[in-house]
Amino acid sequence: MSNLTLSDFDYDLPESFIAQTPVEPRDSSRLMLLDRRTGAIEHRVFRDILDLINPGDVLVINNTRVIPARLHAQKAATGGHVEVLLLRKLDETRWHALVGGRRVLEGTELRFGDTGIGATVTEVWEESERVVTFNQPVDDRLDELGEMPLPPYIHEPLTDRERYQTVYNNSRESGSAAAPTAGLHFTPELMIALRRKGVVFAECTLNVGLGTFQPVKVERIAEYKIHKELARLSADNANVINKAKLAGGRIIAVGTTAARTLETAGILSEGGDPADPYAPLEACPWRPVIAFERDTDLYIYPGYRWRVVDAMITNFHLPKSTLLMMISALAGRDHVLNAYETAKQEGYRFFSFGDAMFIS
Repeated sequence: MSNLTLSDFDYDLPESFIAQTPVEPRDSSRLMLLDRRTGAIEHRVFRDILDLINPGDVLVINNTRVIPARLHAQKAATGGHVEVLLLRKLDETRWHALVGGRRVLEGTELRFGDTGIGATVTEVWEESERVVTFNQPVDDRLDELGEMPLPPYIHEPLTDRERYQTVYNNSRESGSAAAPTAGLHFTPELMIALRRKGVVFAECTLNVGLGTFQPVKVERIAEYKIHKELARLSADNANVINKAKLAGGRIIAVGTTAARTLETAGILSEGGDPADPYAPLEACPWRPVIAFERDTDLYIYPGYRWRVVDAMITNFHLPKSTLLMMISALAGRDHVLNAYETAKQEGYRFFSFGDAMFIS
């Protein structure tokens, strides 16, 4: 059990370092290379990733699509403003949501302008979590009703909704309340160039929800319980990963969500439970990952023993976040925090629309 505390993952970040808009083109963002064994750092541009990934390596991408999940509503009784952030669809009309507003209790009826769509709060969960039941299915009307759920630290309006989507998102995998932001740096041209070089792509799906961005509110990080998110790895994609691993290729997760999915598959292949990721590995250091579709509450922090991921492309993450803990588990907390201080000195842009890091 780790003795690390939340303050061990804190660092100072002036607001001026937080990227408010994405760079164009996507692959012109900066790229920090971090050697996870030595802590050595290099500075490149993201399109240089073409030179850093070898033929036979596998880039595992999260193909989820972000939905316009932020809705503005009014209380039917008083007209008071309520903000609804849809997190997960429970059935045709019921959604797990974060609800902002005064006294939004069970039985509160909501109206969404003059659209004819209404909803009732049917369950009250922890803090601002609610179950909201609509008077009709809303999936096909979210483009009309909702806004892209940009993080609260982004204050500039988003002029192009697709700029908060990866170029490889799959419309059939819609359901995320936030983008898998490490993938925002890829362009179609860069992906074609990587394929021509012999780099392999595999896809997984993790619908980003509370598990990814909910703040940690306990001081001892080992006591934190992460929220569940739906993850999926198909048999075809598991086969691609297994073949590459056996041939000596690296498995490179594009983002922390892809990493969680891969490591969930690795633990399940051992017959383990993702809720107990720190259980000792058996003597064999690797076994083929298996296909799965299930909720994952895998929580990765220093001390975790990686099963599948060899390297990771990721952005620069918020202080005290589970994402910062995850990359510290891969590269070492001291190396990561030193890299972040270097990034500030070199003027890197942080968070969702910011620059990237390649940990290898």
